[in-house]
Amino acid sequence: MPRKYPIEKIRNIGIIAHIDAGKTTVSERVLFYTGVSHKIGEVHTGDTVMDWMEQERERGITITSAATTAFWIPTYRKGDKAFEHSINLIDTPGHIDFTVEVKRSLRVLDGAVVVFDGVAGVEPQSETNWRYADEYNVPRFCFINKLDRMGASFTKSFQSIIDRLTPNAIPIQLPIGLEADLKGVIDLLENKAYGFEGEHGEKIIELPVPEAMQAEVAKARHELIEKIVENDDALMAMYLEGKEIALADLKRVLRVGVIANKVVPVMCGSALKNKGVQFMLDAVVDYLPAPTDLPPVKGHDPKTGAEIFRHATDNEPFSALAFKIATDPFVGTLAYFRNYSGVLKRGSYVLNSVKDNQERIGRVVRMHANDREEVEEIYAGEIAAIVGFKNTTTGDTLCDIEAPLILEKITFPEPVIGIRIEPKTKADQEKMGIALHRLAEEDPTFRVAGDIETGETIISGMGELHLEVLVDRMKREFNVEANVGRPQVAYRETIMGEAEGEGKYIKQSGGRGQYGHARVRVKPLERGAGFVFLDEVKGGAIPREFIPAIQKGVKEALDKGIVAGYTMTDVEVTVYDGSFHEVDSSEAAFKIAGSMAFQEAAKRAKPVILEPIMNIQVIVPENFMGEVTGNVNSKRGRIEAINDRPGLKVIDAKVPLSEMFGYATELRSMSQGRGSFMMEFDHYEPTPSNVAQMIIEGKKR
Repeated sequence: MPRKYPIEKIRNIGIIAHIDAGKTTVSERVLFYTGVSHKIGEVHTGDTVMDWMEQERERGITITSAATTAFWIPTYRKGDKAFEHSINLIDTPGHIDFTVEVKRSLRVLDGAVVVFDGVAGVEPQSETNWRYADEYNVPRFCFINKLDRMGASFTKSFQSIIDRLTPNAIPIQLPIGLEADLKGVIDLLENKAYGFEGEHGEKIIELPVPEAMQAEVAKARHELIEKIVENDDALMAMYLEGKEIALADLKRVLRVGVIANKVVPVMCGSALKNKGVQFMLDAVVDYLPAPTDLPPVKGHDPKTGAEIFRHATDNEPFSALAFKIATDPFVGTLAYFRNYSGVLKRGSYVLNSVKDNQERIGRVVRMHANDREEVEEIYAGEIAAIVGFKNTTTGDTLCDIEAPLILEKITFPEPVIGIRIEPKTKADQEKMGIALHRLAEEDPTFRVAGDIETGETIISGMGELHLEVLVDRMKREFNVEANVGRPQVAYRETIMGEAEGEGKYIKQSGGRGQYGHARVRVKPLERGAGFVFLDEVKGGAIPREFIPAIQKGVKEALDKGIVAGYTMTDVEVTVYDGSFHEVDSSEAAFKIAGSMAFQEAAKRAKPVILEPIMNIQVIVPENFMGEVTGNVNSKRGRIEAINDRPGLKVIDAKVPLSEMFGYATELRSMSQGRGSFMMEFDHYEPTPSNVAQMIIEGKKR
């Protein structure tokens, strides 16, 4: 079957924002105006298409990113099929606990629409998502939503984008009126005003530009044109000569600026009141890149490590990245993938170059949230899902068997919070193992581990809500009843000084004995560096084949910790000397010797406990500020900034995670239920000695 849409008419976009900025409401309007759904779903009534999980509908938040495909003809081309574009849309969560969904979606998307609340402007998760988009160099534009709300201000929200995110933002629209008086928008490039009529704002009508706004519009248009012509010498010359520049030329150069991440257009409206969403779709088509507008995707040869580039065309060998694994109750495992080059056909075989095994393509489906449409082929630049893969996990590369390459992997943050979990009955025991394995496959920030000493199962994740949702999913999707313990902080250990240690393992019994002897040096590394192992053994003091065994022993000792049994991190271990016995030396003996040597060295190297420090933002009415700041200080918190919003104070602080359990309830009682807060992981730092003592004693108990 030939390709229905040329690759130039494909847009792969994500909708990203802070929680409650209105992403899902925007996505639902997109589905309605593009004809994918015939009824607008609302978050507050729990009938949205994109938030299809029961937990999402109950809580009114997005938990998992949902993908869908829609088709759009720009409004200024009214009904001309030749201009129809295919838009692959991913609606991502805004809650920090599910930030992995945003990160892995941005890795495979070509463009993004960043949605902001017109009252709050830039919020903490907006900054995190923006950082992820910068990391993957994703072109984007902004949509300031909720301008119909009390206290909404386009100017203040726009200023917060300039101050906190990028100086390259520039409005391409202005709102007509605000709050209850929001009438429509002014397109600055066309210099025209538009209103939205009909039950769902589907009729776009041209209005006169309000007289009171004419000076403001002229000034804003002048600034916009200046910003655009900076990206093109010929237009700059025309502009300086005072010539009028054609609308088509302005749009063309604005598109170039957006794709190069030199310009970030800012649009406005209210998705809930059906104002401005169609123009946002026009901007997706006009300014965000097609797969062919971006540089070729870069990978490396699995054998030689040489760089390989793949262009977005059907004629090159197949290459794709699996960016999400999901469990579907009806079809089993779904592997969402982005096809970068070549054509994937049903029934063919592909190579998973990361795991070095072949997988057969059984069924290929296009996703529409939780509905599926079977297809025979997926072309370059498209996003789809494969049913029934056995060994593929998030971040794996799928490619042509004859032309292997490995694309850049996705890195995920480490979990910071854990809880003990046990099955309620014997029947639940086996099912719990399967359920936890499936959920861990889906979510790279969710970890399952066994406590060797107590035999308990510990699950770790990004926050209390994250783990709560996973336990709830276990109950509903896998029918597993479980008892859950209190949340625990994921402490780490490290060393502050350098030291040396020696490990000698000699065991003599009847027959062959055991002999292993190693000397190691340890030194601290900077935060986040992990574990580095170096081999500096000279003159064959330890045979080459025993070095990996020493490394294994050190790794096991790291996992058990020195101070209180928490995993050690940010340590460099160098094995520099030792000895061996011709007959009695073995891998097992050197493994034990390596472990003993590391423990001795680490005990001398000033070991400390590290605790996760969270970035928190508390928003409270002004009259409660004193009590709230006092409370933050009492939690060993450091207040970094206090900012104003109309009638509110915004407190930014760094607080240890161990002090933050149950904070939602505390804040409610301090602020008469009017305060709210957001929290995200920032970094690890050493605990004060009195706190470390309490942690050690608690662990012993």
